[in-house]
Amino acid sequence: MLPFASSGSKVTPRHHVSGYSNGYPRGSTFEISPHRFQPRGATPALRRRRRLFVRLAIVIAICGLFALFVWPGSSIFSVLSLGLLSRGEDFQLETVRYYDLSNVQGTARGWEREERILLCVPLRDAEPHLPMFFSHLRNFTYPHHLIDLAFLVSDSKDRTLEVLSNNLESIQAEEDEMKHFGEISIIEKDFGQKVNQDVESRHGFAAQASRRKLMAQARNWLLSAALRPYHSWVYWRDVDVETAPFTILEDLMRHNKDVIVPNVWRPLPDWLGGEQPYDLNSWQESETALALADTLDEDAVIVEGYAEYATWRPHLAYLRDPYGDPDMEMEIDGVGGVSILAKAKVFRYGVHFPAFSFEKHAETEGFGKMARRMDFSVVGLPHYTIWHLYEPSVDDIKHMEEMEREKQAKEAEEREQAEKVKKMKETFGDANGQWEKDKTEMQNIAQQEKKKDSSEGSTKDKQEKLIIAEAAASVEKEKSKGPAKAVVKEEKEDRKV
Repeated sequence: MLPFASSGSKVTPRHHVSGYSNGYPRGSTFEISPHRFQPRGATPALRRRRRLFVRLAIVIAICGLFALFVWPGSSIFSVLSLGLLSRGEDFQLETVRYYDLSNVQGTARGWEREERILLCVPLRDAEPHLPMFFSHLRNFTYPHHLIDLAFLVSDSKDRTLEVLSNNLESIQAEEDEMKHFGEISIIEKDFGQKVNQDVESRHGFAAQASRRKLMAQARNWLLSAALRPYHSWVYWRDVDVETAPFTILEDLMRHNKDVIVPNVWRPLPDWLGGEQPYDLNSWQESETALALADTLDEDAVIVEGYAEYATWRPHLAYLRDPYGDPDMEMEIDGVGGVSILAKAKVFRYGVHFPAFSFEKHAETEGFGKMARRMDFSVVGLPHYTIWHLYEPSVDDIKHMEEMEREKQAKEAEEREQAEKVKKMKETFGDANGQWEKDKTEMQNIAQQEKKKDSSEGSTKDKQEKLIIAEAAASVEKEKSKGPAKAVVKEEKEDRKV
C-alpha cells in the first residue's frame, strides 16, 4: 500500500491526492482498477474525418500557392499534381542540364554534325596584333555560330583589353548574322610574368623554363574556365599568326586525330634568306634526347632550338617541302603552341599543359608527351604551312640600322655630287650642252662633205663612162675602114686621154 501524500513526505504518489487516498479513485471520479478500464468518451468518427479533410485541403492549397510562386510558367494541373502525373520524358527541372558526352567525341566532319569548337587565345601585350587576328576570324569558313571564343588577358601593360572588347563588339554587331560567333568569354588573370615581350627576352635561353611554366598555368586557367560539356574540339591559336588558310579548322579536323598541328614558318627579309622555320617545338623523340634527359635534374626543362640542349630530334619544321602533299602526316611527341587542334575529350581525360617538369618538358611540349603517354594520337603536317609574323631580333635590328645608315650615306653623297655639277654649270656654263652642239655641227659638216664627194664622184664616173663609150664607138668605126686608119685613130685617142 502506498502512503498518503503529506507536506513532509518524500514519496510522490502516482495520482493526485485530492482524488485518491490509497491509489484508487474516490467519490465521483471515474474508476481505474486492475480489472477494468473505461476510457473517456471519444469524438465521433464523422467529425474526425471532416477535420482530416479540412487539414488536407489547407495543406494542398498552401503547396499549390507555393508552387505557383516558384514556377509561375507551369500549368495548374502540373502544379497540383507536383509533376508526378506527367510523362517521364517531360519531367525536368529548369535548373538541370543533361549532356550526353558520347555525342561530343569529335569526328572528321564536325561542320556537318554541328560540333562546337572552343577557340582559346592567350593574350599579353597583344594590342598591335589584334586587328590582324580578327581579320582572320572573320574569314574562317567553319560556321561561326559553332565557334565559341575564349580570351585570357594576363600581365598586360598596353590597351589589349580595350582593343579586344572593341573588336568583339564590332564583329558581333555586323549585319550579317552568319559572321556572329557563339559564346564569348574574356578572362583576366595575372601570373607574375616578368619576361618582356621583345624577341630577345621571349626567346632567350635563360628565361625559357620559368616562362613556359607560367604560360602553362595560363593555358590551364583559360581551358578550365571556358570548356563546356557541349564542346567537341579545342583550338589553340596565337594572336600573331600572319598568314593561314581560311579553311584551317576543316583541314585539320578532316584527319580525325586527337591532337594535330600544322607546320609553322616565318618570312624574312631578302638579305636574311626570305623565309625560315619558326616553331621548333613540334618534334619526334630521339635516343640522344632521352639520354640527355637522364642526366638532368628533376626540375629541368629541355627546350628545342638552343645549343645548350643538343637533342638531334627530327623537327617537323625542317621536313617541309613547299610542293609536298599537305595531307601527309607525321607522328610527333612534342607539339608547338602556335596552332593546335585537339579533341575536347583529350582534356576531359586529364591531359593538360604541365606547369612543371613532365619528362623534362613543360607547357605544349609536355602536353604532347602527356597525350602520347595516355595513348592519344599526336600528329603533325610537315607540308601544311602557316606563317608567323616576322619579329626582328636584336642582331637583325642592328643589321637593318647599319643598312639604313649606308643608304643614307649613299643618298647624301649623291646629293653632294649633284650640287657640285649644278655649281659648275652655273659657273662655267653648260659644257655638256656646248659639246652636244659642236658635235651636231661636226656631224652636219661631215654629212655635207660626204654628199658632195658622192655627187662629184658620180659626175666623174659618168664622164669617164661617156669617154670610154665614145672611144669604143670610134674604134669600131675605124676597124670598119681599115687597119691603118685604126692605128692613127688610136694614137689620137691616146693623146686625148
